[in-house]
Amino acid sequence: MYLKVNDIEKAYDGHPILQPLSFGVPKGKVLSVLGRSGSGKTTLLKIIAGLETPDAGTIYLEDQEITNWSPQKRGIVYLYQEPLLFPHLSVQENIGFGLTVRKVAPNIKNDLVNEMMDHLGLIEHRSKMPDHLSGGQKQRVAFGRALIISPKVMLLDEPFAALDNQTRMQMQVMFKRMATRHNITALFVTHDIKEAIIMGEELACIRDGHWQLYHSIKSFLQDHLTGVQDEINFWKKLDP
Repeated sequence: MYLKVNDIEKAYDGHPILQPLSFGVPKGKVLSVLGRSGSGKTTLLKIIAGLETPDAGTIYLEDQEITNWSPQKRGIVYLYQEPLLFPHLSVQENIGFGLTVRKVAPNIKNDLVNEMMDHLGLIEHRSKMPDHLSGGQKQRVAFGRALIISPKVMLLDEPFAALDNQTRMQMQVMFKRMATRHNITALFVTHDIKEAIIMGEELACIRDGHWQLYHSIKSFLQDHLTGVQDEINFWKKLDP
């Protein structure tokens, strides 16, 4: 596996957030992680990103243990629900920020930024400041800024949750297209079952810190449809 999480545990003030939890993500695959608020999804992403320290367990990336590495060394990008753009930088400057920090030659940087803006449909907005962009445009800029530095893994924490339905669907299509084009390895966290099914090749559910991995959408649907049918049967017995 490209990314491996082995027996990760986390508790706050003695309250378990993540029970011993293990899984792997192959290179170039997107794993959807489905769970309600408070289920441990965000804590898991922060541990993988290096923003939180696990109480136990190990994390491997490309067969190297990275459990105690700093976030900057991991080559992992964390995308929040809010775009968190630099308000004083234009679209073009925001997308190219990571390349600027890495001191990429200006001509190469400009070519990469132009290509990314073209792929994301942002060319005509290149000179706009963030406060003149729609919610979907801001998310595309944030996504481009993350992707242009070629991260090893992308962690997406309900990135489209604040968008209206039509924009959300457009962003889902865009992400799928870019994931294929750039061979993205990612965890896509959501509490929306439909979005989880659309976005990932595999799907996992996290409930109260416990992990259940489904290797196909069919197996996930079979499990959940069985659960729904069991609940219907239960209520039928109470009210024949």
